[in-house]
Amino acid sequence: MGNKNSKTATTKALRVLDIYKRLCEGKIISKEEETLRFNVDERTIQRDIDEIRVFLKNSEAETGNETREIVYDYNKKGFVMTGMEAYHMSNTEILAVSKVLLESRAFTKKEMNSILDKMLLGCVPVSNMKMVSELISNEKYHYVEPMHKKELKDILWDFGEDIKLRRVVEISYEKANGDRVKYFVEPVGILFSEYYFYLNAYISVENEDGEFDHKYEFPGIFRLDRVKKRRDTGAKFRVIYGNRFEEGEFRKRIQFMYGGKLLRFKFLYTSYSLGEILDRLPTARVLEKNENGYVIYAEVYGPGVIMWLLSQGDFVEVLEPASFREEIKELLQKMLDKYL
Repeated sequence: MGNKNSKTATTKALRVLDIYKRLCEGKIISKEEETLRFNVDERTIQRDIDEIRVFLKNSEAETGNETREIVYDYNKKGFVMTGMEAYHMSNTEILAVSKVLLESRAFTKKEMNSILDKMLLGCVPVSNMKMVSELISNEKYHYVEPMHKKELKDILWDFGEDIKLRRVVEISYEKANGDRVKYFVEPVGILFSEYYFYLNAYISVENEDGEFDHKYEFPGIFRLDRVKKRRDTGAKFRVIYGNRFEEGEFRKRIQFMYGGKLLRFKFLYTSYSLGEILDRLPTARVLEKNENGYVIYAEVYGPGVIMWLLSQGDFVEVLEPASFREEIKELLQKMLDKYL
């Protein structure tokens, strides 16, 4: 008798789980079809659906954010789960995110395919999966992975933990010219820009007391694919809350991932696409508009902004500080000399 009751309970549990799974996948549950599938009567299927409703209601009471419901759709002639939009991305959203990922060229082809496949399986309703897959299939096929061909998932996570746990680590780093150097660093942020992931970290030196001091007042920028080795030193670094590094604020002031001192400058912009300037330089503020164009103030770290300024041709003119204006003039003269 006990075995029979246990078997019945197991059968019921599997039946309820099966119905719940298919509801989560966006499928329609018809009582008539379910009675044939499981060889039970319609009242049993109704009780199963009511139990799933109770489960969702209890979940809502416990978490405060459960939005799903089981309702009868008269047009579809069956029960469906509503509120799934809170858990699934729309066709537009998944297509947009996929396009951004593919355009970023941040990962190897193997990593990219794995990420996109998991996004489709976890975020897209089953009914839409085939269409979304077809929309991005051509770009997946022709995807060009970065030249370094290095998988970065593990090292991204390692440095993420270093930041969270404030660990001083030693890295072996390959410079652009191929030279390898070792640094003690205090990781404070991870950024992505133009195909590459970067680590923001203060370069540190060990003092006589065995503690680490910052070598520079600003953090260095290291391309993660060029980090050849990483070693936890066992030391921790302290962060003064008022002086803590904020990735978002740093990101506003960096161009082409060139680190350096903070530069405050003004320039004249004479074209019409003001929005593009404000997008490129998030710290930019329009000080005035005159007959010549817009006078704009901005703050940036390092010399990377020079590359951007030169890309704007004669639409920009650096006004101040005088030393920065002179630096631009000298650079332009060197460029001109090559064509004389």
